[in-house]
Formats: sequence, structure tokens, C-alpha cells
Amino acid sequence: MIVVVLSSCPAKLRGHLTRWVLEISAGVFVGSVTARVRDLLWDQILENIGAGRAIMVFQTNTEQKLDFKVHGHEWIPTDFEGISLMMRPNSSAKQVTNARKTGWSNASRYRRGRG
Repeated sequence: MIVVVLSSCPAKLRGHLTRWVLEISAGVFVGSVTARVRDLLWDQILENIGAGRAIMVFQTNTEQKLDFKVHGHEWIPTDFEGISLMMRPNSSAKQVTNARKTGWSNASRYRRGRG
């Protein structure tokens, strides 16, 4: 079974996908195809998507029983100790870390300044 989610795709790509899978909502396709057809569909998506975005989720023989293919998204699939997760890159300039801050706290600075 596969699930394909497309956004900003041309109508001819949507028409091509409906030959193999069902469109259950605008841009969401679901179906059961072989691995060979799945790979050929992904190739067609990459050739015709243009500036759009695509995600394909499909069954595999892994711990989670699924895998992802992504095109044109900020979120990327990453392997975390054998589990596939979708990672959203931190786009802000300031990286958030779990490290402790060094130096005096604001309350301590205020207290020292008063006395």
C-alpha cells in the first residue's frame, strides 16, 4: 500500500497517478501497487512535479513497516537508531541547545547591584 501527497502539481501528473491509485482527496492518492510500479510512479512524480512538493509513504520490511520518500519539503526523513523519522530543520539563526548557561543569573545580578 502507498500514500502519495502532492501539492502544487500539474493536472497531467494527477491524471497519470489516477491510472494506478485512487485520489481520495485533493492531492492525496492511496493504492496498492508493486514495488516496481511504486518506483516508476515516483520517477514520474519527480519528472513532472516542477516546483511542487511530494511525499510518498509505503510499506517495507522494517521495524516500522513503512518508509518515506520526499521531494521539495523542508522536512526530511532521517534514520534515528533504526527508526525513520521526519526531521524539521531549525530555520532560525539562533540554535536552541540543552546546554546550561554559564555565569550569574539575572536575579543574582540584580541583587548584587542593589547591595
